[in-house]
Amino acid sequence: MYEERFYRSITKPDDLRCYEVRFKETDLLCCTRTDLKSFIEDRLFFYRHQLEEYIRKRTAFGDSLVPIDGDPFAPAIVKEMIEGSARVGVGPMATVAGAIAEFLGRDISSLTGEYIVENGGDICLKTDRERAVLIYAKDSPFSRKIALKLRGRDKPYGVCTSSGTVGHSLSLGRADAVCIVADSALFADGLATCIGNIVKQKDDIPMAIEKGKVFPGVIGILIVVGDGLGIWGDLEIIRV
Repeated sequence: MYEERFYRSITKPDDLRCYEVRFKETDLLCCTRTDLKSFIEDRLFFYRHQLEEYIRKRTAFGDSLVPIDGDPFAPAIVKEMIEGSARVGVGPMATVAGAIAEFLGRDISSLTGEYIVENGGDICLKTDRERAVLIYAKDSPFSRKIALKLRGRDKPYGVCTSSGTVGHSLSLGRADAVCIVADSALFADGLATCIGNIVKQKDDIPMAIEKGKVFPGVIGILIVVGDGLGIWGDLEIIRV
């Protein structure tokens, strides 16, 4: 089922060329210095085909909510999803949105100095300047009122969000938003799911942050539950 991405109208950067790329359930917003839509469409089809074929041959990859054994013969995106999800104790598909965003980012990195690939709220971006990432947390008083300010740097960010109150993705918790900023979008997606699963109420926020901050490559964590807000790491929060 298609879900209108209403937030995209207020998050597109003016200095990049932005366009949507859709194939089956995957719905991307891509922002690059030049129009790379056709190239991204081809690469998205390639990764979707690899994932669908692997799920057809190994149903546990698509169904499991816990880590599965590695496969040395699997495609690269599958291998990294299995490895990344195992680090945090979730099923491989908990990393799929971040994985597609990250692999597409790698593919276009030689074609555009800056890029944003957003896949249903999970983002891989490379930027030379400051960028603000809006936080959407449904009915929380913080929703669309705060943003993360990311500094320019020479390697990509992964910014991924899990929610028990927004969207169709499975979460066992009740957080309005668990946002992970990390060096990898694939890993950030899996960790956001892991942390999101254990946040049932705002009193869980400190415990959840302690669980998430121990992993290498995690830059920061932001958790919103109603009027509760928890922040850890090298994050700058701005009012919108």
